[in-house]
Amino acid sequence: MSAALPTSGREWHLVARPQGWPEASDFALREAPVNEPGQGRVLVRNLYFSVDPYMRGRMNDVKSYTPPFELDRPMDGGAVGEVIASNADGIAVGDHVLHGKGWREYAEVPAEHAVKVDASIAPLSAYLGVLGMTGLTAYAGLFDVASFKEGDAVFVSGAAGAVGSQVGQMAKLKGASRVIGSAGSDEKGKLLTEEYGFDAAFNYKNGPVKDQLAEAAPDGIDVYFDNVGGEHLEAAISSFNVHGRATICGMIAQYNSTEPTPAPRNLALVIGKRLRLQGMLVGDHSALQPQFVDEVAGWLSSGALKYRETKVEGIEKGFDAFLGLLRGENTGKMIVSLDADR
Repeated sequence: MSAALPTSGREWHLVARPQGWPEASDFALREAPVNEPGQGRVLVRNLYFSVDPYMRGRMNDVKSYTPPFELDRPMDGGAVGEVIASNADGIAVGDHVLHGKGWREYAEVPAEHAVKVDASIAPLSAYLGVLGMTGLTAYAGLFDVASFKEGDAVFVSGAAGAVGSQVGQMAKLKGASRVIGSAGSDEKGKLLTEEYGFDAAFNYKNGPVKDQLAEAAPDGIDVYFDNVGGEHLEAAISSFNVHGRATICGMIAQYNSTEPTPAPRNLALVIGKRLRLQGMLVGDHSALQPQFVDEVAGWLSSGALKYRETKVEGIEKGFDAFLGLLRGENTGKMIVSLDADR
């Protein structure tokens, strides 16, 4: 056990439930004591933590698939860091681990909830994105939930984001006939076609999504990976071929709405087209993890799969990073780096 442990560290607390868009006054960055790890536990100096759209839902005090964040308590989420003290077998000081206690500088976690990761295979931050929950979401959502098969035409909304950019590339690698992505700027659309290999992309701010999708997919679509909801889902239903499948992964367009949002107005088409619209939670697909890591690590090492990260430096920028994510200011995975604080 190290004798030179820090005495305190900073952590982000939720202090009020956001009404609509989160505001800085809903959060507080506070000092908390740092203690030696208990039996079977490790103390981790976090190097990176993840901010993700699902966290917005956890800020509401409503019954959901995961408990809400508690007020005046540290928030959590994916993080990767270095073990600085260990009171557990199998994890040593100096090991790098992935765990679920983000939004803070130091985390004391049970050893069984800390997964060792290898910095020689990929940068540590990649374990929060392309090799982590984000990548598994894309992989499971496309191949398991949407039952993708070679020759399918695929539409991805929020396609320049961490999940969407992986979905489109994975579909191409597995033989999609056409991959179309929507994004929030012309620059992001260019990234999709020029770097990620999408066949077509459009800026949803440039006109009705339904019209732009119909132009980009004149022969219709077979798979829709939904990260946005709203107008995008309605457009996909219109463009679906018979027996189309949608993976409903996220609906970021309505996370901050204070009024009920209208459902797609064309849901009757689900009947005649025999569509399947299926929600997904990545936690249901943990059995795919070994297959996912093996296949995606191979794509990464060969250069076949590309990814981007938007890194915000400093724990004090945690709220800014989260708000930027909700506004679509990120390209690829949004990550808060604490390394520069050292």
